[in-house]
Amino acid sequence: MHVAMEVLRESGVPLTSQIQRFIKGEVTSGVLHPGSRLPSSRSLADDLGVSRSVVVEAYGQLVAEGYLEAVQGAGTRVVRHLRPAPPVPTLLDDGGAPEVRWDLRPNAPAFPHFPRRDWLSSYQRALRTAGAADHDYPPPAGVPALRVELAHYLGRVCGVPSTPDQIMVVAGFAQTLGLLGATLPALGVDALGMENPGHPRLRRFVRECGLRPVPLPVDAEGIDVAALRASGVRAVLVTPAHQYPTGVTLSDRRRAALAAWARESGGWIVEDDYDGGIWYERGSRRPLALRRLAPEHVVYAGTASKTLAPGLRLGWLAAPPALLAPLLRARARHDLGTDSLAQLAFAEFLRGGLYDRHLRRLNALCRDRRYVLEDAVRRHLPGASVPGSAAGLHAYIRLPPRTDEAALVAGALSRSVLVRGAAAFHARAGEGGPALVVGHAQLPRTGIGEAVAVLGELLS
Repeated sequence: MHVAMEVLRESGVPLTSQIQRFIKGEVTSGVLHPGSRLPSSRSLADDLGVSRSVVVEAYGQLVAEGYLEAVQGAGTRVVRHLRPAPPVPTLLDDGGAPEVRWDLRPNAPAFPHFPRRDWLSSYQRALRTAGAADHDYPPPAGVPALRVELAHYLGRVCGVPSTPDQIMVVAGFAQTLGLLGATLPALGVDALGMENPGHPRLRRFVRECGLRPVPLPVDAEGIDVAALRASGVRAVLVTPAHQYPTGVTLSDRRRAALAAWARESGGWIVEDDYDGGIWYERGSRRPLALRRLAPEHVVYAGTASKTLAPGLRLGWLAAPPALLAPLLRARARHDLGTDSLAQLAFAEFLRGGLYDRHLRRLNALCRDRRYVLEDAVRRHLPGASVPGSAAGLHAYIRLPPRTDEAALVAGALSRSVLVRGAAAFHARAGEGGPALVVGHAQLPRTGIGEAVAVLGELLS
């Protein structure tokens, strides 16, 4: 253990006092964090060239004053009960959720069935075969091996028309939005049309990225393209396969109209395929990518956050050349690329068919949980329904028309069930009917039934 410290013998201040003042100042200023280990008294004395008794005395005084604690067998640490720095708000921040028995939020932290063994074997293969160049800074567009595998996978599974040189690897969808916010204004675009309802914090995030969010209504066919035309915006963000949060799929009629709008106006469409290959709707195949209809106007964006884990920070986009070049320039100004070893591991994961196998398992799990949820809603929530396509990790529960949504959410929390009302997903208060947005994939079957039963008791 080391600590950046020096003492001045010619200062006239006792050495013990110098050590005390330094450590106290570093703790109070937040440089030394709660729980940080300090060197042993012998090691610090050797580093500073002082007697060990000088350090022992300084440590003892700081322990007495409440700055340090001596833990038997673990050495000396900064005390853990000091006030931590306030957290930085993020796109997914829920302001500190209370502990509950059943967490039904769509972004609840427990992620189902990460394929640890397959991911580990892919990472090991990537490490064994990585050359010297693979340990250098990665290209801004991403490691070539991964871009090749993504082009193959996205074309085969999602119908995305692209080539490896049209694909860019990013650190999740949030970075895609940030790069668009840095790029689109230079192309004369200062506003972004956004589905309403939509992600509750996405509008603020887009605004902070430099674009003006413009809410556009969503109905049973998806985004209202007539409202998009009337808005005058030249870029729009959509979730066509599985609208967030209502779950509706953009109809063929609206898809064609949206592509026509882009061609006629020269506008840009950002296709957010946020839950990727998680599709288990009875009797229908997953819709192909919207990018097929207007490849020169659509930026297709995907991520591993829902299918693998958000902590991987792996995402990708397929963009037309006219937009990809400025996106790459913006990327080069902000960072030096995405973790190359993780990219190589994901390339192995795709190449070996392990991602397909994982998605089959994940779809089976999510299908099972969705059916349990639908059955629980039928039994415990009369008058409620679960519209939208069966896909992804969440579902939208439309409540009976006169339901007091806020009272139901508050009552559920008092019964240790944390659930989000649909009101939070709308741009303005009072829009839309009462509904709940429920994450179900992370819960056990019994948990889904128990939580919905609580909601039914409160509703009745």
